[in-house]
Amino acid sequence: MTPYELIKKKRDGGELTPGEITHFITGYLHGEIPDYQMAAFLMAVYFRGMTKEETTALTFCIRDSGTRADFSRVNGIRADKHSTGGVGDKTTFVVIPIVASLGVKAAKMSGRGLGHTGGTVDKLEAFSGVKTEMGQEEFITAVNKAGACVIGQSGEFAPADKLLYALRDVTATVDSIPLITASIMGKKLAADDDCIVLDVKVGSGAFMKDMESARVLAQSMVRVGKDAGKKIRALITNMDEPLGYAVGNALEVVEAIQTLKGKGPKDVTELSISLAAHILQLAGVGDYDTCETKAREAIISGAALKTFADMIEVQGGSSADVYTENLPKAKFSKTLTATKSGYIVKINAEEVGISAGLLGAGRQKKEDVIFPAAGILLNKKVGDYVEKGEVLATLYAEEEVRFLKVEGRVLSAFTLGNTPSAPRKLILDRVE
Repeated sequence: MTPYELIKKKRDGGELTPGEITHFITGYLHGEIPDYQMAAFLMAVYFRGMTKEETTALTFCIRDSGTRADFSRVNGIRADKHSTGGVGDKTTFVVIPIVASLGVKAAKMSGRGLGHTGGTVDKLEAFSGVKTEMGQEEFITAVNKAGACVIGQSGEFAPADKLLYALRDVTATVDSIPLITASIMGKKLAADDDCIVLDVKVGSGAFMKDMESARVLAQSMVRVGKDAGKKIRALITNMDEPLGYAVGNALEVVEAIQTLKGKGPKDVTELSISLAAHILQLAGVGDYDTCETKAREAIISGAALKTFADMIEVQGGSSADVYTENLPKAKFSKTLTATKSGYIVKINAEEVGISAGLLGAGRQKKEDVIFPAAGILLNKKVGDYVEKGEVLATLYAEEEVRFLKVEGRVLSAFTLGNTPSAPRKLILDRVE
C-alpha cells in the first residue's frame, strides 16, 4: 500500500498489519515519507487508537529502528526500573543500589527532564565528574564492577522514537496510549534487560491525570513487554503531590542519599523499597515479603549506600561525595511563608515541577543550561498543619531574578483547609 492508502485505512478504523506499520515507520525514518503524512498518520492513531497487535508491532518497529544493546556479558540477572515521569521522583537512586547490592545487576539507560518532570541523567550529572555517556563495552565493565550503572540513552537506540516524538510534540498527539506505549517500551526493549518494573504515575504531577488512563497505559506496556519475552509488571503510584520534599537535581540526589542512610522521607523510602522488592521478586530472589525484607536490610546495613558510592566512583565521580552529600549549593535562596493557618489539603505537583524548572532545574528549550543546585525544598506535606507565617517552602536559584517568576506559583500550589484531608495511598494498584 502507498502511504496515502495506509493513512486512509487507519483513518477509517482499519487494522494495519505488522508489515504495513514497519513499511510506514521505516519509510519515515529513511526520509521517504514526509512530515505531513506522518503527522496525518499520528492524528489517525490518536483518534482511532490501535489494537493490541498494532501497538506491539509499532513498539517492535521502534525497538528495531536502531542499535539494540547486547548485555549478555553482564554477569547475572539484569533488571531495570522505569518511571513515566513525576515531580521529585528520585527513586532510581535508591532502588538501583538496593537491587544491585543484593546481586541483581542494574544496567540502566535513562532520559533527561521532560516538561515539568525531572530527568534521571540530569540529576546524576549534579555529581562532579560523573560520566553519563559510555560505549557499550565500558558500560558493561562498569556494571560488572559496581553492580549498577546509569547512563543516558544513546541516539543510536530507537531513533524512530526521537523523530516521532518531536512530531507528536507539535501536533497535539502526545497523549495517545498506543503512542506512549510504543515510545516508552520501544526504548526499554532496545536495552537488554531480563526484568522490568514500571512505575506508572497518576495525578496532578503526572502525564496520566486519572486512574483509568493510568491503568490502561500500565496494562498496555506490560502486555507489550510480555510479548517481547520480558519478566515485567507495573505499579500505579500517586503523583498528586511531589514525592519527598526535594524537587530539583542536586536537592533530589541529596534526599536519595539520605534515604539510603535510613533518614529519608517516608514516601520516598516506602515506594523505593516496594519497587526494589518487585524487581528482586521478578529476578527470582524470593517471594515478595522476603524481597521486601532484604530491601530494607540493604538500607539498614549500609550495603545499598556503598553500592551507590561504588556506582558514582565507577562513572568518574567521587564516592566521598556520596557519603558527605557533597552536591552543588545554590547562590541564592528565598523562603515562602503561609499567609494563613490551616491544614495542607493539596499540593499541586505540576505547579511545583514547573516552578522548579523556571528556577533553573529544568529546560524551557532543549538548548537551555540546567543549574544543578536550583529547585524547591518543601517544608510541609499534605496532611501537615501550618501556622500563619510558617515556612512552606524554600526556593533555590543561581539568579535572584528567577524568584519573581515563581513565588506566586509555588504559594498557589498549596491549598489549605480547616480539616486534614484523608490520607491517600501511595501505591494504588499493581498490573501483572
